[in-house]
Amino acid sequence: MDPTSDTAPGHPPRDRPLLSHPLLIAGKDVEGEGWVYTVSGRSLLEDVFTSIGLKRSLERDPDSDAAHHPYVVGRCAVAGGAQIDLATEAAASAAPGWASVPLDRRMQLGHRFREELVRQQETFLDMLVVESHPMKLARWELSGLLQIFSEETLDWCRRQMHTEFRQGGRQLIVRRRPDGVVAFNPPQNAPMSSAALAVLVLMAGNAVVVRAPRSIALSTMWLLREVVAPLLDEAGAPPGTLNAVCGNPKQTLDRWVASPLVDDIFYIGGSAEGLRFEQDCVAHGKKPILELAGNDTIVVWSDADVDWAAQAVTEAFYGSGQICMVPNCVLVHPLVADELLSRVREQVASIRPGHPEDEDVLLSPVRRSERFFALLGQALDKGAQLVTGGRRTELDGTPSDTGVFLQPTVVRIDGLADARSYDLVREETFFPLIPVVVPEPAADAQLLDSFIDFVNANPYGLRNSLWARSSQVIDDFVGRVGNGGLLKVNDSHIGFVPCLPSHGGTGLTGGAFGEANYPMLRTSHLQGVSIAGGISPRQAVFGT
Repeated sequence: MDPTSDTAPGHPPRDRPLLSHPLLIAGKDVEGEGWVYTVSGRSLLEDVFTSIGLKRSLERDPDSDAAHHPYVVGRCAVAGGAQIDLATEAAASAAPGWASVPLDRRMQLGHRFREELVRQQETFLDMLVVESHPMKLARWELSGLLQIFSEETLDWCRRQMHTEFRQGGRQLIVRRRPDGVVAFNPPQNAPMSSAALAVLVLMAGNAVVVRAPRSIALSTMWLLREVVAPLLDEAGAPPGTLNAVCGNPKQTLDRWVASPLVDDIFYIGGSAEGLRFEQDCVAHGKKPILELAGNDTIVVWSDADVDWAAQAVTEAFYGSGQICMVPNCVLVHPLVADELLSRVREQVASIRPGHPEDEDVLLSPVRRSERFFALLGQALDKGAQLVTGGRRTELDGTPSDTGVFLQPTVVRIDGLADARSYDLVREETFFPLIPVVVPEPAADAQLLDSFIDFVNANPYGLRNSLWARSSQVIDDFVGRVGNGGLLKVNDSHIGFVPCLPSHGGTGLTGGAFGEANYPMLRTSHLQGVSIAGGISPRQAVFGT
């Protein structure tokens, strides 16, 4: 089959018009200062030169005939400074009216959003696949949102937003009030599923401006314009409650920081840039909400279910490790280290590259792999052992020096004391590369202390997990590990569960204000209210 034909797998049929999304500002379509185009993820695997050539041609001339090529699936308008400011002004104008809408009515937005995700799940998945997310990974992203917006989670959030008590002749209220205007900057690796968190920010009563990443804007603009905006209209939200722009990141962030109309900036990105951005926000009186890098640890104890622990370890390779919440390091009890590595090696054999729409594919292309080989080379030079992987590979899994995929790669490091002298242990790698650290044999009590100390000393703090059967080991781990926004025990490291946070963490993951991130709570602030009747002020102060 001709890969550029209208019926080739992974390409939308061209009997429908090219997807075209203007900016969304104050409830209206607004023209931008040009267009950015999206080419299908499959095209990057079939004919990378044509794919790149199409993008370059369209960047030079957005109205060229290249826009009609079957590889081109959609376009989004690009905002300039004037449109960015207009979106902020629209949000500021809408914020008081939306904040005055009763909480229970705003909460319905979350329930309706979940219903729409279920109803439009095929389109949701297709949009992710077009942007090179493997189908299996896209289903994981969808499952995460269905848990984030589950009845149980929304009910828990509702209780945190408003609670009432009675005391004597008083009605006491502890409630959270919206911060106002929240600007939202999703990441390039998962823009649409991250932008969906803006719905929680809206539910808190904030008006929102979202910047769709300029290099990969299509799915984000689709979600906000075609799914979220109609739900806000249904809820009677003022125009401008949600605004969606696609723009240059520095230009947009600089204008948000400088604007007196923006209250919070929700920033998802790398740690170094994010921590600098945090300081800039605070200096300008903004609340920074950071979702930065992760460098998660899995601890495998001697009595663990090794098969299931190995499954959790291989979650490191989902999307070729280009996801912040996958495991990045394993600490394993020396008594089961060989068995765990053997099981991991077996499971890695079934993880393969392929076209993103193939149901069994987990690996994504890795465009800039120089850092991968530098990290691996340093580890091997320092004495680590290569367990499996370590090469580029072609679409069909054949090892190659020019392939756009990387093999799932596991290295063994013996000795815990110097483990963080290895860059691939100390830093987030963002590759299909995971070190398994095996400490020197010691008494269990000493080993457990060293494992917990190691996890707590991690400068990152997104997720940490444990595999063990001993209730004492589990209790010690849960009771003493303070690092991270989420702890998982005998469970999928990347799986989502109701009520518990999906994002957030400490240290280099969340900045100075880092913690488990519930966007409804992080973009609102606590307020106490006392409504009294028939109470003397003097008696209230001094008693009877």
